[in-house]
Amino acid sequence: MDSKSDSDKTAPILWCLASAALFGASTPASKAVLDGIGPITLAGLLYIGSAIAVLPFAFRGGSRNIALRPKNILRMCGAVVFGGALGPIFLLIGLRQAPAASVSLWLNLETVATALLAYAIFREYITKRTWLAVVFIVAGGITLASPSGWGNMRAVILVALACICWGFDNNLTSIIDGFTPAQTTFIKGIFAGLINLGIGLSIEKSAIGWNYVAGAVVIGMFSYGLSIVLYISGAQKLGATRSQMIFAAAPFLGVTISWAILREPILASQIIAALIMATGLWVLLSERHEHVHLHDRIEHTHSHSHDDGHHMHVHQKLPSGVQHTHAHEHDEVEHAHPHEPDLHHRHEHI
Repeated sequence: MDSKSDSDKTAPILWCLASAALFGASTPASKAVLDGIGPITLAGLLYIGSAIAVLPFAFRGGSRNIALRPKNILRMCGAVVFGGALGPIFLLIGLRQAPAASVSLWLNLETVATALLAYAIFREYITKRTWLAVVFIVAGGITLASPSGWGNMRAVILVALACICWGFDNNLTSIIDGFTPAQTTFIKGIFAGLINLGIGLSIEKSAIGWNYVAGAVVIGMFSYGLSIVLYISGAQKLGATRSQMIFAAAPFLGVTISWAILREPILASQIIAALIMATGLWVLLSERHEHVHLHDRIEHTHSHSHDDGHHMHVHQKLPSGVQHTHAHEHDEVEHAHPHEPDLHHRHEHI
């Protein structure tokens, strides 16, 4: 792989890794806050925090005309319902019933759900090498989960439902057009946050201390707001499955934080699982996908730079490698180069 292709991949990989680190911290942090807030109310506060985090950037860029196309409105509604409303409720109810480390480990199911949904419903091209990486990631998750056991099946089912919801969300957000990542995060945060907060306050009537409210909002700002923006930015460059594979580091990061906070013992099986998951990530990130392909003429909006072979329009006083977002057009072109299933390369499998 040439240095240009390596450079194109590095930034979105780092975005997804940073997103994983922030989200991984949310599981043990949310476990502590659940002592004083009901799970539905907490879900609302987390997403309101995410909306607050991106508010300064939510009114910049994007394309109103493209965003208001029916397919993009439907994608956004799906992301709000699955990713902003249902997913966090299932997760936090399950988190209340199980140790934070166990829940962190079970979140590996999100990778599997994302890959299966990407292949079966969203028609994302997935190579044999990617499926092998899925196997490694799942094997690592099973190895990690084995010390805690699978006795608490109700919690496992709830976390699995959350992962399925986020699998839909991951696929939808990777192809939403017309919105910047900050705008997508703000819309999910404000709508899902207010709905869940309203439901939570109406049925979870226990008193809530302001210290818990502040803690929840801060967790939401970093572990949901900033994390989601980074993830969407990476997913639009790498595709839903590949970005989710990198994001699969989040559960293990959550376990590591749980060790530090809860003083849980470090088990040999957990170290072995880390090596298995690292192998899966290496299999994924060393993949090279290249062939001759045709791009139809298209107009859309997303984060891009002018050194990637697809965005050749010119801005005065803007270096070619600087990421920026605005509506732009592509002429029809046929070429060959290494690529991922991003917004420009949505190949269907046969």
